[in-house]
Formats: sequence, structure tokens, C-alpha cells
Amino acid sequence: MPVRTRGFSRCLRLAALMCVASSATLRAQSITAQQVIDRIKANVGVPWTLPTVDTIKAGDAGTPVTGIAVTMMATFDVLQRAAREGKNFVITHEPTFYDHLDSTGTLVRESDAVTAAKLKFIAAHHMVVWRFHDYAHRMRPDIIMTGVVRALGWSAWQDRATPWRFHMPATTLAVLADSIRRKLGAHAMRVVGDPMLSVSELMLVPGAAGFPTHRLAMRDTTVQVLVIGEAREWETVEYIDDAIAAGQRRALIIIGHIPSEQPGMEDATRWLQSFVKDVPVGFVPANDPFWTPASLPTTQTSAPRDATAPSAASPARPRRPD
Repeated sequence: MPVRTRGFSRCLRLAALMCVASSATLRAQSITAQQVIDRIKANVGVPWTLPTVDTIKAGDAGTPVTGIAVTMMATFDVLQRAAREGKNFVITHEPTFYDHLDSTGTLVRESDAVTAAKLKFIAAHHMVVWRFHDYAHRMRPDIIMTGVVRALGWSAWQDRATPWRFHMPATTLAVLADSIRRKLGAHAMRVVGDPMLSVSELMLVPGAAGFPTHRLAMRDTTVQVLVIGEAREWETVEYIDDAIAAGQRRALIIIGHIPSEQPGMEDATRWLQSFVKDVPVGFVPANDPFWTPASLPTTQTSAPRDATAPSAASPARPRRPD
């Protein structure tokens, strides 16, 4: 028995050594976040120049990658879902820390609780967050626009010389808006203009391109509709509203930033999968956080039964505003 025990102990030690060696080998063979970034730079098809916002926003470039989560926006929810899927390298199109440049200095100095929680989660799960924005749009063709056009089914109507212009069969503004809402899942869309306006010429400018770009897109007076991701209400929205008041046949459809570009990052996922095969690469869609009262079930918007006549056994509840 003693001999057998010593033999068993030696086997255990040998197995442990093999596990350590195997883990070390796996770490040595694992692709790092920086190596993935370098492959993207090599495959993007245009020269990589500075300055750019396409940089690491959190984590260390030398971190071994267990999986890649591609997303429209690295929200806390997206990070949590990526971690559950075992993906620790997150590639996001939009900022992670509430600013175009992801400047966290003030947030950290002021001990912002939301920022601290997000950073703590990223560190605890050995995650790396990298932004892919400028060069996604600089690809030829722009991979974001390509994905959105694919999702909308507008390829046949796209102008070859001006890719953001579309010549469509005539329809009404209401029908067009509803089609976009359904195809992109834009459940909190907003529209400016006459619902019955006949439209066939439109400009598609996903994301938040800004008023100067929006205004230039509408310089051609034959364009009836501008379709965008988001805008300040006192810029593009007021401009289109004033154009309508001035007698122009114009309209504006505001999709929402996330649904307006998300299909592009879905296409970017498939593109990345074509040359990164070392680890799993998956698309983790960002949820559009907006909702409207009209989109809720009736049970969630109806007033409580006793709202107008509270019983003696229960305190009065505030009325739901009309």
C-alpha cells in the first residue's frame, strides 16, 4: 500500500505539472488584444493615420483574448453579456465613457459612481475595450452604411455616385417611416413632416453627423426626406421644421443613434470573422434604451383601479397625468 500511495502521489504531481505547462502554453499561444487590432489595421484597406478615436478605452493591449464581442455601443449591459459569453475583448463603434474622446479624467476625479462601476467590471473580468469608429467609416465602401442599406433593403435604389442618396418608388412619409421602424427595430422613432407627403428622393445619414452635414445633405431641393440617427432639436429639427413652414416639401425621420448604425457593426462582425479565427468572434447588439408610452402594454399605462376612488384600506395614489 505505501508503494501504491507514493506512486499515486507522483501521478498527481505529474498531472499538476502538465496542467501548469498546458496553461502556460495556452497563454503563450493566445492572441492578444493588440494583435487583433494590428490585424484589423492590416485588413481595413486604407492607411492608418493619426489622430483617431480608434484606440483602447479600457484594459491592457497585452491581455490574452478569450473571445471578441463586436457591438454598436459598449454599454454596461453589453459588457455584462459579453462577459457571460466568455468574450473579454469588446470592439465598440461608439464611445464607452460618455464623450467622443472617452475622456475620463473629470469623471474619475469626481469619483463618478457610474464610471467607477463600469471600470471596476472591466478590470474584474480582464476586459479590453477598443473603439472602431473612424476606420469603419473610412473603409471603401463604408461598412456601417453598407450594413444599414442591407438591413433596409435599399441597395437597388442607392445612387452610385452619391451613396447616401436614394431614388425610391413613390410612397408616403408615413409608410416610409413605418418600414424603417420595422426593419431597424426603431421603436422610439420621431418624424417631422406631413404623414401623407409623397416621397421618393431621400438622403440617409446614419448616426450623429451634425447639422452642417445634415444641411448639406438637403441642399438639393429635389430631396424630400432626410433620414438620420440623431440631432439636436434646435439645429436640424428646427431647420427642417422651418423649411416646411417656408413652403418646402421636406421631412425628417430620426431613427435613433443605435438602430441607425447597428447593422453596420453586424457586418463588421462578419468581416472580422474572415481573418480572426483564433478565438470566437460574435455580435453583441446594444439595446436601444428608449421607449414610448404608446409602445407599452395597456396594463402598464392604465391608471390603477382605485386611482380616482381610493378605498379606506389603502392610501390615495397619484393620478396618471392625461
